[in-house]
Amino acid sequence: EDHIILMLLGSRLATRAASAITAASLMTKRQMVKIGTHSGTFHCDEALGCHMLLKTEKFKNAEIVRTRDPEVLKDLDIIIDVGAVYDPATHRYDHHQREFTDKFGHGFQCTKLSSAGLVYKHFGREVIGATLGIPVDHPDMEAIYLQVYKTFIEAVDAVDNGVNQWDSSEPPKYVNNTTLGARVGRLNPAWNQDSSDEVLYAQFLKAVALTGQEFTECVQYVFNSWLPGRSYVKEAIEARHSVDPSGQIIKLTHFCPWKEHLYDLEAELGVQPPILYCLYEDDREKKWRIQCVSIGPGSFENRRSMPAAWRGLRDEKLSEASGIPGCVFIHAGGFIGGAATYESVLAIARASLVME
Repeated sequence: EDHIILMLLGSRLATRAASAITAASLMTKRQMVKIGTHSGTFHCDEALGCHMLLKTEKFKNAEIVRTRDPEVLKDLDIIIDVGAVYDPATHRYDHHQREFTDKFGHGFQCTKLSSAGLVYKHFGREVIGATLGIPVDHPDMEAIYLQVYKTFIEAVDAVDNGVNQWDSSEPPKYVNNTTLGARVGRLNPAWNQDSSDEVLYAQFLKAVALTGQEFTECVQYVFNSWLPGRSYVKEAIEARHSVDPSGQIIKLTHFCPWKEHLYDLEAELGVQPPILYCLYEDDREKKWRIQCVSIGPGSFENRRSMPAAWRGLRDEKLSEASGIPGCVFIHAGGFIGGAATYESVLAIARASLVME
């Protein structure tokens, strides 16, 4: 009789344990965080948006649900690129509704946001922190945040919203199918291939990985290369009066791609009069270079070129014409030159300030 009682007790305990496990499993399913986006053909913006959300603390283990069913969407934790609602308070981030006109801000006023831009606007600093392993209050966070938008995210927003890169009604002179958006597009099944939901979901995850890899590379470049270069150019600008009293010549202590920083830093620091020449040592030849500052990014027109009488001359002929020893060359276009020493290249720059 005792044996039977023990068996009954064991059975009841086992039933309760099984019920508890089932309840815990159902609770886990209910608690699983879910990211919603639209089904069907996918695009670069929502793929990138999903990658960024998966880098955040709240959504790092989330399941991605692809659907257009309002009944399914309403119960998801966050929705991007579908739903016709933009409401950060409820984590709804669509940009297709007629009344949506939001831009990124911070001086970026030309491009309407896509779902990628919306996610970046609200979660970008956290995503950058997770990507680089730095805190969101890192002293360089804002500079990184804005530069990544400028050099990566804005193009995704622009392509998705049909914003032309230039003001012209003329057709393009060539077709470019090598952009990130084009490569994401090619991950969609072709018209004569299997395009079932299962295939589309698998291909979409590839798009998330592709956009995520390129986003990560961009963030790492900005942090590891762009940011140090910016600091060197800023130091050179701040020390410009020690190079020449005019303040229009800068000397780089380390060579870096200085042009991509100079214009923004001039505006940020209120530099006047504008800088005309940049001096730096060539790391390979260990000789010095002088390069003119153009009137703007990408322009071939200089703010002030080197003297016309010296252009196209080299070595001794240039030294004789200029009266400056150790000259190497001045390009026929008058935009770049070189000399054996810093003293000589500085003399070329100073003469260029006053000679036409």
